Amino acid sequence: MVPFRKMHGLGNDFAVFDARIRAIAITPALARRIADRHFGIGCDTVVLLLPGSANADATLRFFNANGEEIEACGNATRCIGRLLMDERGLARVRLESKGGSLLCSDAGKGLVTVDMGAPRLEWQDIPLAQAMDTMQFQFDLEGRALTASAASMGNPHCILFVGDAENAPVAQIGPLVERHALFPKGVNVEFAQVLDKDRIRMRVWERGVGITLACGTGACATAVSAIRKGLVNRKVEVILDGGSLTLEWREADGHVLMTGPGVTCFTGEIDLDRL
Repeated sequence: MVPFRKMHGLGNDFAVFDARIRAIAITPALARRIADRHFGIGCDTVVLLLPGSANADATLRFFNANGEEIEACGNATRCIGRLLMDERGLARVRLESKGGSLLCSDAGKGLVTVDMGAPRLEWQDIPLAQAMDTMQFQFDLEGRALTASAASMGNPHCILFVGDAENAPVAQIGPLVERHALFPKGVNVEFAQVLDKDRIRMRVWERGVGITLACGTGACATAVSAIRKGLVNRKVEVILDGGSLTLEWREADGHVLMTGPGVTCFTGEIDLDRL
């Protein structure tokens, strides 16, 4: 039997396997079975917690519900940051993933601030299939012209600013944009409504998962895009289906700071060979 933790950040939920001492092999096929909400543990993303390095307290690997390994997951990083700080009695931990190295800090009252680093805003870094101004561009979606922004927070995001996020066609447009030829590695799709200079309402279609209650990197990318367009202040609340995150695009060094909760729901054991 293999122990696991079920964790979530604003309802964006994770099955976390600790491989710091005991090696655990997660394949795409196994990740899909673990993530299955009827026959597995059920989650948006499977997280593998690995030993760190000279420069990091731990290393993370992320597998979305479709089995695809992804570069970054902001909500999961915040959850693991909370876990390791509590475990070791530390105020800060550094975590590595394919998306980069991130510093997590205790923000009090159970909250964690993650320094997400600087956003990547050049078209080739997101990546897009062709040169475009990522602050605002248009592309064709089945005969309909969509206006969008794009940013990478270690993983790709396409942000659609809408007048009514609550009624945005997330389930209809999300999967079409995710697989559009403009995004050669696929893309997370955010539907964002600016409420005022300090608040954004956002819903998300997550690459390889579908509609999720929250997306940390998506909230970062949305805040950055809204700030670039002059729609909001440099510190803003992003209101997601599962709750709110505080985002600050720091002027001094260009880093994005994300603050929110990371929660352990329960722990258990599973026979991975029988999935």
